[in-house]
Amino acid sequence: MKLVACPDCHAQYDVTTVAAERFACRCGTMLENRALAAVDARIQRCASCGANVLESAPACDYCGAAVVRESAHLSLICPECFARNADAARFCAACGVAFRPEPVPDEAPALACPACESPMKPSHVADVPLCECPQCHGLWVPGERFEDLIRRAAEARRAAAIPPAPRVHGGNPSARPIRYRKCPKCAAFMLRKNFRRSSGVVIDVCRTHGTWLDADEIEEIAGFILSGGETSSALEDEHRNAEALAASARLRCASEITAQHAIFGSSTTPRRTSLLGLLIDLLRS
Repeated sequence: MKLVACPDCHAQYDVTTVAAERFACRCGTMLENRALAAVDARIQRCASCGANVLESAPACDYCGAAVVRESAHLSLICPECFARNADAARFCAACGVAFRPEPVPDEAPALACPACESPMKPSHVADVPLCECPQCHGLWVPGERFEDLIRRAAEARRAAAIPPAPRVHGGNPSARPIRYRKCPKCAAFMLRKNFRRSSGVVIDVCRTHGTWLDADEIEEIAGFILSGGETSSALEDEHRNAEALAASARLRCASEITAQHAIFGSSTTPRRTSLLGLLIDLLRS
């Protein structure tokens, strides 16, 4: 992979298959499509997770990924510090910058706003690319950059010492009319999700292409985070673990029913058949 970074907004573009000598960054800066002069920099970061690594460590102490040091396997050049990296690296092993390549912007028609269908303008917040509707001021965040945008918004609010905003209209999503919006990329209806399950801010998500935020929702989410709301995926992990335990219990109950039929047959007095009843029987046995 061949990367070129914008010196102004630090967007990274994969120019491996781009023939043009120059192209415009999403911020308007003209970039040169030229080969970068690689340097052999000292490995200080894990290329998989970005954590610090010891100079002679064979693997990362944090994630366990192997540290690649043979120059023959270092074909990716960091567009910021020009250090050699493995082609599959997610972070630069020298300066630690994350590799987040984007396709070179083309002249394709502007995406239609999911809310009002107006053409959206390409924009960015720090290094996060997005599209903004000039009419309703909603934001379309492509790909997996939504969490990056939320983190940036919370950091900006915290740095500016802006007090947390209250949750959206009392924090009750059911109090507002429900409207399903279509993904501007694939035109499929997006999923409505309550951000972090308890924020009261309902966002629209296309699992393939991105996330839609209505006007002011980015501010409401940042306010929720700064007011002490769940800021990580720990809550979602807890729900997933609970669902996994419930699924395991169902399997055990199904096995118990099968065993009862095999031992007693269908003519015996029926045992409890509800999930709760079966769990009680299992605990008593």
